[in-house]
Amino acid sequence: MNDPTTPQSVPRPTPRRTTRRSALRTLALAGVLAGTSLSTLNPTAVAADGAPETYALTIRHLDRAGTATSGYRTNITGISGPGADASAAPYDESGTVTVRLPKGRYLLDSTLQGADPAAGTDWVVQPRLDLDRDTAVTVDARTTAPVNVRPQETGARYLHSLAFVEATHEGTTRSANIMMASDGLRVAHLGPAAESGSVKEWIDTYWSGERADYALGYTFTSDRALTGLVRNPAPAALATVKVRAANPSGATGTGFVDIQPSAGPTVGLSQSLAPLATATFLVTPERGRWDVGYAGPAAPETPPNRYSENGFAVRAGATTTHTFDNAVFGPALDPAPGARPAGLRTGDTLALDIPLLADGEGHAPSAPRFHAATTTLHRDGVLIGTRNGAPGRAEFTTTPGRAAYKLTATATHGSGPTAGGRVTASWTFTSAAASRPAELPLSTVRFAPALALDGTAPAGTLVRVPVTVGGAADRTGIRSLAVSMSTDGGTTWTKVPVIDGQAGFRTPGAGGTVSLRAELTDTAGNTLTQTQPNAFRTR
Repeated sequence: MNDPTTPQSVPRPTPRRTTRRSALRTLALAGVLAGTSLSTLNPTAVAADGAPETYALTIRHLDRAGTATSGYRTNITGISGPGADASAAPYDESGTVTVRLPKGRYLLDSTLQGADPAAGTDWVVQPRLDLDRDTAVTVDARTTAPVNVRPQETGARYLHSLAFVEATHEGTTRSANIMMASDGLRVAHLGPAAESGSVKEWIDTYWSGERADYALGYTFTSDRALTGLVRNPAPAALATVKVRAANPSGATGTGFVDIQPSAGPTVGLSQSLAPLATATFLVTPERGRWDVGYAGPAAPETPPNRYSENGFAVRAGATTTHTFDNAVFGPALDPAPGARPAGLRTGDTLALDIPLLADGEGHAPSAPRFHAATTTLHRDGVLIGTRNGAPGRAEFTTTPGRAAYKLTATATHGSGPTAGGRVTASWTFTSAAASRPAELPLSTVRFAPALALDGTAPAGTLVRVPVTVGGAADRTGIRSLAVSMSTDGGTTWTKVPVIDGQAGFRTPGAGGTVSLRAELTDTAGNTLTQTQPNAFRTR
């Protein structure tokens, strides 16, 4: 066995983004500018106050029979030129409408709906409308072609879809979208081609199958909008994403899981997910990276505890599994570039901001469940202050001179089978006031045993618990790392070896608990003592 005080290939934590968007992302067009009748304005006149010259834009709307229709909704959004900030949603029951707008490049999109909703909807997009004279355009439903993006599973049920277009000109991007609650969308490009690569479009459709749900999305970059789209991917062309809902505390009720592509606005897929259950999704790798989220069952008078895993890659034929709300709960740092530091010294202020109760995969909860949380700061052995409140979040005022500090954060958590859980992280470091904010040299250690969804491990077996180091020690290096375990709630401790980044030991008998402790020193001499009594149970 290796010396337990010497780090042995301790792995670094996987980068994790902590931002999260809702399953139904906000999709908004620019404000509507009311159209003005031709009889009241000269199409080539310049206002006396120097306002931009305006032109008449006449739009004729035709249905699938080629006749004028009143069943339309048209939006015109300025992109560049004097009309860059203009927008309009003109309407006339006759099917022909005229609006006056300043000179410029515009994005036009029009939705046409026939008398029979079951016949579907037509969406016509003109990403390049250059208004430099009186102009007439015809929106013709007969030019559209079907959007047929569906799985090959017979009987899969359509849920909803979104088509989204972005048009860019002279550094400005404008967008249009259509959301569909029923199948039967047809789309078409209108007008001249725009500049190469200036039009980006994606279409996402969501389906419910017998054993899995489907999130199918495709993106295109071109000089024009799509005219129809057919994609019926085979199962082998899709990636599998599984979301598991753990429940170590024995909570009752039902949670929710959602999934959506990471890039661009979309309408995601959300469904209920009971604790100890697994949701399975089949997704398209062509849509890029994906986001999933899980909201656990809400306790009385408390908000649901939400977790997320954002921006993960998928691969056709491969399965990615994310487990939420399982032990071992403990501190987690976000190592992604630009992430908010866990500790910061600004002048005489020391601030701590670290998720102290992240779940076993390192997902930080939006509303951590805890009974009490305390943070204390000592300067050269003298207590500076004590803060109560959210776990791992506190702020203190100290004095400018260089001094040795001890910062300790504790949170108690758990109920039912996990009652008595506690996390304590105690850091020592030196610090002094500086001319600019300085990150505090804080580290964390994460334990990630393979546990069942009820937070238990088999009794009386030899387990290998992955150990990962994050924060300052991950960046500057580890001088020593010792891991200990306890089977009596932390009364007595036994050091265990860490080999190839894993702590090995035998679990106690059925119904027992395992407590974990890490003692870490980085190469700069900063230390961490992290204790997690009753980290997980045995069965």
